[in-house]
Amino acid sequence: FGDILTEVYGYKKSRRVIWTGFFCALMMAVVFMVVGFLPAAEGWNYNDAYQVILGFTPRLVVASLIAYFAGEFSNSYILAKMKILTKGKWLWTRTIGSTIIGEGIDTILFCFIAFAGVLSMPLLIAVVISNYIFKVGVEVLFTPLTYKIVAYLKRSENEDYYDYKTDFNPFATEKYAKASR
Repeated sequence: FGDILTEVYGYKKSRRVIWTGFFCALMMAVVFMVVGFLPAAEGWNYNDAYQVILGFTPRLVVASLIAYFAGEFSNSYILAKMKILTKGKWLWTRTIGSTIIGEGIDTILFCFIAFAGVLSMPLLIAVVISNYIFKVGVEVLFTPLTYKIVAYLKRSENEDYYDYKTDFNPFATEKYAKASR
């Protein structure tokens, strides 16, 4: 979905969605933490299971947020730059190419921050490789659907944004981006 968003609407709009997703993930972690601290309802015998599955694990939350931030912004940046480079042709090179980089960054960061020292190095590397292959494989398999969705959106919304003058700073706001021109 990030590829579709950047392809059709550009990096600036994608940046807003990435930040929204980031804060939603942060809020979800806070909610799970608060719920975990509340006393269990009478008759609820599964609080230990809840803590194991959804309990607050700072290392996992930090790993998830850092990986999401770095992976999503990398993916969007690369797709936007490749769109200019390819002059809007060869969509598959942009979606798959940006996913190769973005998901590589996401997977490596998440796995190493979350599991280094917990899993043996051979197992950690196997987890990284298998997750990475799965993520890129999904992108490849969904490429025909991506083409259809992108074509539909570009046609129905009359939108096909090229990021020629975009400020690619992930922290840029509208006010900052306009002032820096």
